[in-house]
Amino acid sequence: MTDTIAVAERGVVSAFSYEDMLRYHGPGSPGGVAHAFKVLERALPLLEPEGPCERREIVIETAFGGPGARDGFELVTRAVSDERLHVDPALARPERGRALERFVFRLRYRERHVTLVLRDGFVTDEFIDLARTAERTPAQERHLDRLKREMAERVLARPASEVYDAEP
Repeated sequence: MTDTIAVAERGVVSAFSYEDMLRYHGPGSPGGVAHAFKVLERALPLLEPEGPCERREIVIETAFGGPGARDGFELVTRAVSDERLHVDPALARPERGRALERFVFRLRYRERHVTLVLRDGFVTDEFIDLARTAERTPAQERHLDRLKREMAERVLARPASEVYDAEP
């Protein structure tokens, strides 16, 4: 894992860690923040091998609408503010199963693009079921918080190339 994600804005390079992204988002969705970190860690070198990418030229399309990922992408790329983050349910891949279907990310930078799909083993069906439960009890909320932290730990413990497969 790299310690930071580097991007440029008008030639000035800034680097963001997972902890920076989590501070920006808050404690609510550490797993989503971890996914945003790994998506950027995996995709940006593929989009600009000479690096770093100009942050305001990165476009992100995904079927995943979680607030942690949204905020992580916003901090690093300003894609929400500039309307370059698009949540599109049509990108979902239901054939991959409930746990994986929405973890599809298509990133574009200038003339290049890459699609990333989550590998199996990082998101559990138990997490998906509980996250999609509309009326959770306090005990369910605490359990969901634990599952979010565990997912973040699993995602962050592996190199980005072992978390997300890249499709050209």
